[in-house]
Amino acid sequence: MTTRTVDATQELAAFLRTRRERLDPRDFGLPSRRRARRTPGLRREEVAELAGVSVDYVVRLEQGRGLRPSADVVEALARALRLAPAERAYLFDLAQQRPRNADKPATTAAPPLARLVADLSPLPVMLMNHRYDILAWNAEMARLLLDFDTLPPARRNAMWLCLMHPETREFYVDRERVVREGIAHLRAAWAAHPEDRALTDLIAEFSTRDEEFARLWAERDIKVNGRGRKVMRHPDAGEIAVHFEVLVPLQDPDQRLVIYRPADEESQSALDRLCAQ
Repeated sequence: MTTRTVDATQELAAFLRTRRERLDPRDFGLPSRRRARRTPGLRREEVAELAGVSVDYVVRLEQGRGLRPSADVVEALARALRLAPAERAYLFDLAQQRPRNADKPATTAAPPLARLVADLSPLPVMLMNHRYDILAWNAEMARLLLDFDTLPPARRNAMWLCLMHPETREFYVDRERVVREGIAHLRAAWAAHPEDRALTDLIAEFSTRDEEFARLWAERDIKVNGRGRKVMRHPDAGEIAVHFEVLVPLQDPDQRLVIYRPADEESQSALDRLCAQ
């Protein structure tokens, strides 16, 4: 990844191709005579028929020939390709058919949110922006993950820590899933903030320095995960399983509150011991 900003036309073309190629023709009840295929997925003419557009239009979109589809066409393509909600939103962003927030990305915590992070103790809580920059955290989160005060501000980024920091690379038991989901979020954020050069530079750094990131980024998975479960290997407290919840404030939509809750009694006891130190 070497571009300074998102080339929406080329990314739209690549995204449409990859999603078309992932579809199984048998799921669409296509006649058996049409199943002798040299390449996986649906053919362009089949997508065109399902979306109610011309084959030539689909060809030109997939070739990145400068078309800007209308919102109606984007919706028709999303239905034809059976996109998940996050993928659908990504397609709308690439087609520049969703209203954009004119505000610059948040680089500091909104004061009320910073106070809320502290007030939610003893639950581990942190505040991030769409890039995964960590803007605020409480003592419990620092004890669980890392003392963020020891890092320069430019390295207080959850994805950078997971990929590059020696103490946290193997911190998650299911590391590949955590990395995969983080990359799927970053790709959605990249399309939603096409002029964010800091985000583009961050993705370029990851793509150049980490083979795992480059491989997963090329798969173009899109997923915005608002809740789930993680299991961590803490060097002092042992395994700790948490449920996480991500909340987006209405007044500061570029900032998101990440709250961890112990997933079982053993994890609660381990977290209590850790935070009592």
